Amino acid sequence: MNTVVTVTPNPALDQTVCVENLALGEVNLAASLEFNAGGKGVNVAGCLADYGIETIATGLLGSEDASAFDAMFAEKKIVDRFVRIAGRPRINVKLVDTARHQTTDLNLATSLPGAADVEALQARIVELAAPGRWFVLAGSLPPGVEVSFYRRVTRALHAAGARVALDTSGAPLADALAASDADDLPDLIKPNRAELEAALGRAFVDEDALVQAACELVERGIGYVVVSLGERGALGITRASNASHASNASPTPNTAKYAGWHAAPLRVPVASTVGAGDALVAGLIASLVEARPWQELGQRATAFAAGKLARVGPHLPDRPTLDALAAQVQVVTFSVAADARHVTPHQAVAT
Repeated sequence: MNTVVTVTPNPALDQTVCVENLALGEVNLAASLEFNAGGKGVNVAGCLADYGIETIATGLLGSEDASAFDAMFAEKKIVDRFVRIAGRPRINVKLVDTARHQTTDLNLATSLPGAADVEALQARIVELAAPGRWFVLAGSLPPGVEVSFYRRVTRALHAAGARVALDTSGAPLADALAASDADDLPDLIKPNRAELEAALGRAFVDEDALVQAACELVERGIGYVVVSLGERGALGITRASNASHASNASPTPNTAKYAGWHAAPLRVPVASTVGAGDALVAGLIASLVEARPWQELGQRATAFAAGKLARVGPHLPDRPTLDALAAQVQVVTFSVAADARHVTPHQAVAT
């Protein structure tokens, strides 16, 4: 199934204000103001649609003042299956300092869904489930929604034969990773390092410790673990058997149980850092839909993130530009022995 479904229980209307050399406590002259439909899953949907992948978006959306969402879905040909609830979407104010390339977020309160709203969303998700279809469960949960929501939805989707990518943090991520049943675990996760440390309740003293933690999660049943490392790029871990299925994938030693890559970030002009991690998720899912070799997930996802950085809102450049960016991404592949302690580096890859 090439159609991807994104689930955003807590979408937001992003109000982005660009200011050069933002001075706190002073009067600042803004260079621009832009409104975009947002929320992690909405951002992923926007990037996937720009890439040409058929996308369905669902979640809980305040029915008042939702015109930006309606316009985005219509423009990008995203199928809108949101459950409308009372109230307005929450507003997130993004103050972008164009000189320092820094973004300050002011996230406001959200509309409160009722129990019937949450039940309707769960039913909608199950209704959209199909064997082999990827679902992206993304973002925070609104107040009143139980932290086990993502874990329950994951179990229902797996029962229908669908595959699940989870991109969240805090209590919902900790709850998902604490699942004892493999059916409750997502097929892909993409936390940053701090989010994974918080969810697992332990700090990683170095990158080897991070790799070991990722291998442990793969061993428990999560097919792909990708950790964003900010200015150091991203790290990916999967089973060696998953990495070697493609004929043009890099060979993995027979003694290795896990295959990994480290993708270096690209240095590109930055218009806004908001949504770069969501673009990374979109690149991972797009690569899996296209059945790309393992190391190409790192390249394509990094290219998505770089392409997004030059734009305000959930937008990507065209495919030739993304292909050119992906060709510039340096990826170092490595293998990990069965005890998750012995790491063997391979060659640097650039295609």
